[in-house]
Amino acid sequence: MLIVMATKATKQMVDDVCSVIESMGLKAHPMPGALRTAIGITGNKSQVDSNIILSQAGVKDIIHVTQPFKLVSREFYPENTIVDVDGVKIGGTEFVVMAGPCSVESREQCMIIAEYVKKAGAKIFRGGAFKPRTSPYSFQGLKEEGLKILAEVRDNFGLKIITEAVDTETINLVADYADIIQIGARNMQNYSLLRKAGQTKKPVLLKRGMSATLEEFLMAAEYIMAEDNPNVILCERGVRTFADHTRNTLDLSAIPFVKRTSHLPIISDPSHGTEIGRASCRER
Repeated sequence: MLIVMATKATKQMVDDVCSVIESMGLKAHPMPGALRTAIGITGNKSQVDSNIILSQAGVKDIIHVTQPFKLVSREFYPENTIVDVDGVKIGGTEFVVMAGPCSVESREQCMIIAEYVKKAGAKIFRGGAFKPRTSPYSFQGLKEEGLKILAEVRDNFGLKIITEAVDTETINLVADYADIIQIGARNMQNYSLLRKAGQTKKPVLLKRGMSATLEEFLMAAEYIMAEDNPNVILCERGVRTFADHTRNTLDLSAIPFVKRTSHLPIISDPSHGTEIGRASCRER
């Protein structure tokens, strides 16, 4: 359910409506807009008595949200969300590029790549300090040492940092260093990790799972937003299909669907859906 406040509704009126919602055992999510404030309601397992809410001063209308994901839905919040990462705005008219190595392997490696990334116009440097791998014997990342290298890249080049959190035990450490926390495809439905990511209040980039439907993708984002963290960026990186000429098939149709269905910004990571994602092609 979405409550639309009148244009002239005061902050006190909004606070009073939120108090009424909370007294009903529900959760209120006030969302100030350019012209008016909307208040989302979550936590209701049955029909809410609309008359109680409509009788409150400043309430203009109530809209019932039909999607299973509420906070993520464009029905809930019709305006595009712009995630502001210390001046770098994702979801607006600016074309924002994130680039860098798959994993942080050394200080020298990152400094060389960061120089090229900066010259190419990228605003955000990506690199994995923690790396979840298919094999337990593969390189798992430099961990905190890698995070310190990323922080040095930010200091030297003025680039914002995005890096992946792989578990609930280390996510607070990642949040201490990163400007954006990445949740990888393997963890898209790791609900404990999603909740913890939301609780950090840091911007979160959520990658679509390898076999996830778009509804499952948006429901995963709902877990983050349910922790009162509106700064969620979605990422289409390809899904697993019968194709074997590349690691994943990039589903470009997902982007207009998400734009139509959700107010959250969505970016594309083409690396796994193109030949660059295969080691045999990189060696040529």
